[in-house]
Amino acid sequence: MNEEVEFVLDTTKEHMDNAVEHLKKEFLNIRAGKASPAMVRSVMVDYYGSQTPLSQVANVNTPDAMTITIQPWEKSMLQTIEKAILIANLGFNPMNNGESIIINVPALTEERRKDLAKQAKSEVENDKVSVRNARKEAMHEIKKLDVSDDMKQNAEIDIQTLTDKYIKILDDLFTEKEKEIMTV
Repeated sequence: MNEEVEFVLDTTKEHMDNAVEHLKKEFLNIRAGKASPAMVRSVMVDYYGSQTPLSQVANVNTPDAMTITIQPWEKSMLQTIEKAILIANLGFNPMNNGESIIINVPALTEERRKDLAKQAKSEVENDKVSVRNARKEAMHEIKKLDVSDDMKQNAEIDIQTLTDKYIKILDDLFTEKEKEIMTV
């Protein structure tokens, strides 16, 4: 196979791998009933004037399946962290006990489970668009190459096969996450 064609295929595969990794990260933010430090990963705290990830100003732990504890490295950060959690609009009600922040993760209602499943589906669709865009770019690049028509056709078949494979991976990840969300 031609080096240019090989490069296009490798680049396309890399883009599609990135879409799968992105989905996995997004799924960590969608909780499925039990507490996880990932639930507050998106919280940004005002740390001396700059927005800093919560994990860089405090220890985040889950002592049990329904509780998240946040132990700031500086006690003066307790109220700032509490405020940041509320601003992040995660649906949590943080409690400040003067030493740490405790978040009791409520059990999911059927309606909330359905909402989370919809959110997961939306993330999958976004990443499918990324995969399809990678396919589109690759097809465009192949057409521009100075190679035989047979080689172009074979490369296009390879790109479509790759696309189908990654769409299936994304669908499988969604099926797994949906089952996790809907399981009471």
